[in-house]
Amino acid sequence: MYIDDDEEKEKIDPEEKNNNKDIVEELDAIDEHPDDIEEDEKLEELEKKLEAQEKAAEEAEEAEAEAEAEAEEDGDGEEKEAPPEEEKKIINESIYPDELNDERLEYIFIGLLLNNPKAISMYYFLLQDCHFANEDLYNIYRSIIFREGEQWIPAAGKEGYTFPTEDGRIYDLKQEIKRVVGAKNYNFDLVYTELKKLFIIKKNYMVAPTKKIREKLLEIQNYKLYKQMSVQEVENAIEQIGVTSGLTQSVLNDDATYYLLCGETSLSNGVSLPFRIITESFKGIRKGETMAYGMPSNCGKSRFTVDIAAYLAFVHHRKVLIISNEMSEEKMRLCLMTTIINNPIIQEQHGQKLHISESELLDLKFRPDDPKKQKLDEDGYILREEGEDQETYVNRLEKLSEQYRQTVKVTDWVEEQHDSAVHFIHVTNYADEDLKKIIMNYYYKEDIEYIFYDTLKADVAHIGEGSGEAVKKTETMLSEIAQKFHVFIASSLQLLESSTLPVNLTINDMSASRTVKEVLDTLCLIKPINKLTLNRYEISDNEMYDKCQNIKVDKDPDVRYYACVVDKNRAGPKPTVLFELNLAYNRWEEQGYLKLKDQFNDLIDKPED
Repeated sequence: MYIDDDEEKEKIDPEEKNNNKDIVEELDAIDEHPDDIEEDEKLEELEKKLEAQEKAAEEAEEAEAEAEAEAEEDGDGEEKEAPPEEEKKIINESIYPDELNDERLEYIFIGLLLNNPKAISMYYFLLQDCHFANEDLYNIYRSIIFREGEQWIPAAGKEGYTFPTEDGRIYDLKQEIKRVVGAKNYNFDLVYTELKKLFIIKKNYMVAPTKKIREKLLEIQNYKLYKQMSVQEVENAIEQIGVTSGLTQSVLNDDATYYLLCGETSLSNGVSLPFRIITESFKGIRKGETMAYGMPSNCGKSRFTVDIAAYLAFVHHRKVLIISNEMSEEKMRLCLMTTIINNPIIQEQHGQKLHISESELLDLKFRPDDPKKQKLDEDGYILREEGEDQETYVNRLEKLSEQYRQTVKVTDWVEEQHDSAVHFIHVTNYADEDLKKIIMNYYYKEDIEYIFYDTLKADVAHIGEGSGEAVKKTETMLSEIAQKFHVFIASSLQLLESSTLPVNLTINDMSASRTVKEVLDTLCLIKPINKLTLNRYEISDNEMYDKCQNIKVDKDPDVRYYACVVDKNRAGPKPTVLFELNLAYNRWEEQGYLKLKDQFNDLIDKPED
């Protein structure tokens, strides 16, 4: 039941009017400078005073009701019947963490509706989506539904709501809200959108099945580009949190030292690559573009990915995301640590000149400062004594090996590079829609602009069913994301185990899609060269090959040589270059422009030996 304005004014407690007098006067003062209201700290203080008074009034009412109930019980021994469940307020302050409460935003939204009730025809919330933190503002919203805006709100917008309570205090609060909000020209659509995003997060927070998911939901408002997100993108982020809640996610350089020691490890303005010729040809890697590099199976696609990602993160100080359906987190982390420790360019950043192999890091094998004074194993490493626990062994290494101490300095340095994070997520269900949600979530949450996908495969729903075109479809989606959100996305691809000469690689050597090339900006085809045939090749410092030299072959079995054929480059030339890889250190080095020697030109159209 409603009362007329005149009746309502008569019911306003005179004492309560006096209590609000100071606040009203201060609001009047602010009204003289309406342009400053939105950011003015005074407004916040006034709102807090109003809230405090409302809370005090509510507490008084509750105390009075309790006293009456006790008196009634004492009088006849019967308890008062509890109000029907539908009359109880679904949402209240106590069930949400503070991060999800924005009473100021609710206040402005209610003020906009009170000043323009017709707007409720567009700006309303269904009952299941309505999650006000402030009880009075929720009550006023229901009042607008059934009174001020009743003739404009759609029937669905009223369904399920209970009638509000109306009294002098609520009437007085309405007038204050109308006056304060009416003094500022707020953007109704923006206020509604921000409140709807908040309500969506609240709704999902309440039904989240695990604490981990609830914590992830709370993080959404802290996404660096949250203000730019639409309602649909917030819903997508929430869905992505559900999709990835069971997946391995980490920041690979977090807890680097612990990981090493715990013993429980199972266009022209583009950013340069760690390769001079490729950088000059591509004009660096540029946001808004996509790149792919193909290799045969077990030839180092993931290691190549880590080498470039580490260079971007720790030399250029860019945030990087690696999405992998190949290498696990443990293997990827070990590969990253190996790369950081041994890469000569990254060594200039952390200051330690080291040569520590991946197997040495994994087994914590280090050489002593004075070999003559220590027990060594057959390979010259400090011998781990029988029955020696991890902590004791590590303490001995600290005392006996400078090589070990330098390594820990590197891992400590890695932990401090918070602005150079290499984020990682391992996926098993690589559906296109899930892949897109993962990328967009990290884009908004971490402002990541360099993304690597290892390895580009057909959507799981299309495996075996024209998977070549499915790969193209996935790459098309990645290209659209790169262009729309101005990010760089690189993908590794699988090459066939063919007899094609490494310098003769073409798109026909792709294992799946040959049409994927159409949507890429750059494409490199990379294949190992048999060491026994390296004498057939020569390298040069320039593309004219006016001065060539033989390849110096390293006999180390961990050293491999690769031909890299640039098959597509929208930025310019398409050279063929030689890479040298030291597998133990994951150290990739570009040796120069590569070609067959003239006397072996007859092999160009022949298969590799």
